Amino acid sequence: MWGLEIVAVLVAECVEVGLNTMSKAAMRRGMNNFIYSAYSTSLGVLFLVPLAFFFHRITSPPPMLTFSTLSKISLLGAIGYCVQMCMYLGIQCSSPTLASALTNLTPAFTFILARISGMEKLDLKSKSSQAKCIGTIVSILGAFTVTFYKGPPIIFGSPSSISVLHEQAVQFQSPVVPQQNWVIGGFLIASGSFILAILIIVQTWIMKDYPAPLMVTLLGNSFTSILATAVALILERDPNAWKLRSNIELVTIVYAAIFMVSLRNIVLTWLVRDKGPVFVTMFKPLGIVIALVMGIAFLGDTLYLGSVTGALIIAIGFYSVLWGKAEEEKAVEEINGTNSFGPNCNTNKFPLLQKESTEEA
Repeated sequence: MWGLEIVAVLVAECVEVGLNTMSKAAMRRGMNNFIYSAYSTSLGVLFLVPLAFFFHRITSPPPMLTFSTLSKISLLGAIGYCVQMCMYLGIQCSSPTLASALTNLTPAFTFILARISGMEKLDLKSKSSQAKCIGTIVSILGAFTVTFYKGPPIIFGSPSSISVLHEQAVQFQSPVVPQQNWVIGGFLIASGSFILAILIIVQTWIMKDYPAPLMVTLLGNSFTSILATAVALILERDPNAWKLRSNIELVTIVYAAIFMVSLRNIVLTWLVRDKGPVFVTMFKPLGIVIALVMGIAFLGDTLYLGSVTGALIIAIGFYSVLWGKAEEEKAVEEINGTNSFGPNCNTNKFPLLQKESTEEA
């Protein structure tokens, strides 16, 4: 239905889930979250600078920056750092599977914030709007299920991986994460999902005035890098803490810098500009399937009934929202096919939010 945009957002989701799994493995080997963020964002900026330079030499230069736009982008960078810290600390306390389950709250949060800010139109008399509202509520209930109900194990982690984790915990003086931290990790990840929804709304806000995804990504990550480095220097004054202890730490930092901080953020900023904030977050439930497979296969995670049950509830809620969005777009296309512009009017050039505004008008 949406072609290239669907492929792009699915690839971005796979990149995010892959990073969740890799960062969890690196944390188990003692990687510091604050230093990790400083390294990955700084390296990401170094990757983006030549990319932006050559891209805008081939294409048209970006619009002139105003102080107001630069202030908004700096706010975007600060919000991005808050998202990173909530996610990294939440994953450290729990697992990549829980992270992928609870980030499915992002579509619900984004829809609510978009509705409050006037970016999303709502008519409770229509079935599509009813589906979106019900899906939002169901998604939130599913997230609570994953967080507060762990349930019996379905698939046990491999004993060898558990013993290795215990040895690593003793080596780095970091005890194996206790079961009660599951709730703390869930709260941090859910908070990160809400802040991520705010970030996407702010991105949409910026894109209206400054529609240059690559430059916005570069400048936003530059502010994030400055903030992350400053916080890491304040909290970690031991020079030895900045040394990378294993190859997995180096690989995770490089992966995060190139694929997550740089390429994924460019893709999502472009999608926010062209399709609106709700579209960007609609495919989050796919992450739980990828995370379950990767967590069990590579980390020896134990699969619990609560994770599966909650993920299914979240997925049902999500696809209810997706159906509502599809019905709204179908209605807009039918209206545009009979309006004064004629049936050949190309509505795909307009963001989803603009289409919904046309429908309301």
